Amino acid sequence: MLDQARPVVLLLARIATGVIFLVHGYQKFATMGIAGTTKFFESAGIPLASVAAPAVAVLEVVGGLALILGAALPIAGTLLAIDMVGAIVFVHGGAGFSAGEGGYEFVLALAAASLAIGFTGGGALALDSVLSRRRSTAAVTA
Repeated sequence: MLDQARPVVLLLARIATGVIFLVHGYQKFATMGIAGTTKFFESAGIPLASVAAPAVAVLEVVGGLALILGAALPIAGTLLAIDMVGAIVFVHGGAGFSAGEGGYEFVLALAAASLAIGFTGGGALALDSVLSRRRSTAAVTA
């Protein structure tokens, strides 16, 4: 039973986590704007804020989409986890653990989820798995 549920559970986790990143990245473009995000990054002491702000926004949108689609999962998962470590170091770490008080609880969970999804194959309907099966089938028939 667990073996049958695992792919579906990973699919649901992948989509949920991907949507969270996609929305947060989109907000950096649409709600705050890159200028506003850059100002926030500067106030948080993030080095090279004018480069980091658009890079993080793009990473969160593209990485979120990659998780949703199940594409390039080890790369996307690792980069998103690194993004969240940066959020802990520069923004949330000083506020303690509790997310309710601005702490790092939520971003730590996102980092862990990104790594778990990135290194478990992504479950059902993951593009990485579909492409891998096609490559191995083509190699066998060649």
